[in-house]
Amino acid sequence: MTVPVPALLLGLVLLYLATNLIFAFLYVFYGGIANARPGSVADAFFFSIQTMATVGYGNMYPSSFAANVLATIESLAGLLTVALTTGVAFARVSRPTARVMFSRIAVISRRNGQPTLMLRAANQRRNQVVEAQMTVSLLLDEVSEEGEFMRRFHDVELMRGRTPMFYLSWTVMHQITSASPFFGMDAAALAARNAELHCSISGYDEVFAQMVHARYAYGVGDIRWNSRFTDLLIDRGNGVWAIDYTRFHDATDLALDDVSAFQPDHTATSGPAARSENSVTE
Repeated sequence: MTVPVPALLLGLVLLYLATNLIFAFLYVFYGGIANARPGSVADAFFFSIQTMATVGYGNMYPSSFAANVLATIESLAGLLTVALTTGVAFARVSRPTARVMFSRIAVISRRNGQPTLMLRAANQRRNQVVEAQMTVSLLLDEVSEEGEFMRRFHDVELMRGRTPMFYLSWTVMHQITSASPFFGMDAAALAARNAELHCSISGYDEVFAQMVHARYAYGVGDIRWNSRFTDLLIDRGNGVWAIDYTRFHDATDLALDDVSAFQPDHTATSGPAARSENSVTE
């Protein structure tokens, strides 16, 4: 279900040839195929192909009890193989996929005066995903008071974790307050604890009428400090706006006056009203 289609087709072909080759050696060993050359693996192989496919050209046929038993078993195996292959192919074709594109980087900079973690997601399909929900977790190395090592997930509270319609782009934001797992940490501290940022989005695809989901993970090197995403909006004039997805992964480094420009603000614990950006704002 997860391998690429060319690999799946190659696997099915190899399985089909290998199965017929096994039956061909059994036919040669037990004999009993009329009009087949004695000891010919090629004749037995093509007889096996005809039997499994239920073609039966009539030139070769089983003429002994052992050959008839093998032909019966192979016919049953062929029916089961066709049924299973059809089921796998149908499941691959009918399975909906979200096709959500995440930005290759996440950025941390001040937003409305508050240090904010930001990342982007975009719907690569023309159909809409309704009631989309995003969850973000920070995975860190931790050692308990008893000295036990563990990898622990910390929930990252988003300014808005859901959107009623996920159609174009969505900039997901997290304010770094005293309650944030990022509070008091910088790139070196995150690297020391093998930090990973895991994102998961799910929603209802109105075309497939099914739930879809996608996920992405950011390493420490994928988080850019004191940077801001490049604006996606393009003014084409006459009130027409467009989104330039070639800028989707771009970010601009900001002028760094002092460490407080990207370190958490120890005095601020809340920011302006949360806003989710979808479609035409960034």
